[in-house]
Amino acid sequence: MNKKEIIEIFKEKFPEFKFLIDEPMKNHTSFKIGGPADILFIPRNIEQISKVLTLCKELDIDYFIMGNGSNLLVSDKGIRGVVIKISENLSDVRVEGNKIIAQSGILLSKLSRIALKHSLTGLEFASGIPGSLGGAITMNAGAYGGEMKDIVTLVRCIGGNGEIIEFTNEQMEFGYRSSIIDERELIVIEVEMELKKGNYEDIKSYMDELTQKRITKQPLNLPSAGSTFKRPKGYYAGKLIEDAGLKGLRFGDAQVSEKHSGFIVNLGNATCNDVLNLIKVIQKTVRDKFGVELKTEVKIIGEK
Repeated sequence: MNKKEIIEIFKEKFPEFKFLIDEPMKNHTSFKIGGPADILFIPRNIEQISKVLTLCKELDIDYFIMGNGSNLLVSDKGIRGVVIKISENLSDVRVEGNKIIAQSGILLSKLSRIALKHSLTGLEFASGIPGSLGGAITMNAGAYGGEMKDIVTLVRCIGGNGEIIEFTNEQMEFGYRSSIIDERELIVIEVEMELKKGNYEDIKSYMDELTQKRITKQPLNLPSAGSTFKRPKGYYAGKLIEDAGLKGLRFGDAQVSEKHSGFIVNLGNATCNDVLNLIKVIQKTVRDKFGVELKTEVKIIGEK
């Protein structure tokens, strides 16, 4: 089935849904890189996700689930099939005592501010992570000694047949930047988190301190996808890259950040190929000099 036929079917089946055709993915990623998605779908509710997912399965159409796009490197050719973007349309949140129950489209920065408002501690580490809750659960996002697995009690997902499945913290099999979500092709829709009662001023002070650390150490003024590489056991990726003499190295407009070598930044018009070439050189140089294999933390997707 070609792109034109898929688009016609989607328009006919779901005339009221919001679809963007041939939408440049650079408009939807923090890296500001990526070619067009055949169809970008932004659901308004969980029922819409289930309907589109069911149709994709029935017709054997490729689909990809994304959140805020803060950890993605999309190919220059773009993405074939359907991209389902779970964003602010699915960001409802409620607070019940020490518990926060939130839909997966909410940004972590917003979620941490809600926790602060209710004097709940435990989410401070996430206040500067640019992603959405769904993406953070999928990769067990973490920073400054905290991880999502530390606070999550229950995760609700859409399964392969459109059914709702619940997973406890233990069933999620959280690891370093991993969970069962990708492996089982699940879609996170809602998360329950348990925090602790704290002091508003103490929580705010810690969040401010972490914000200051990020501003000082990370290249927040340029598009990137955060840390490019996972932390190798016993090492720090950024230090290895800097010690290998690669700080500032660039291919086209993709550059190893001069502020933090663990980040690759987009100086303006970087392509996916620029970034991939830079990643290969970094991996080879670090492997040759230190015998350490750097694995990408950024998720590389799209047509090759």
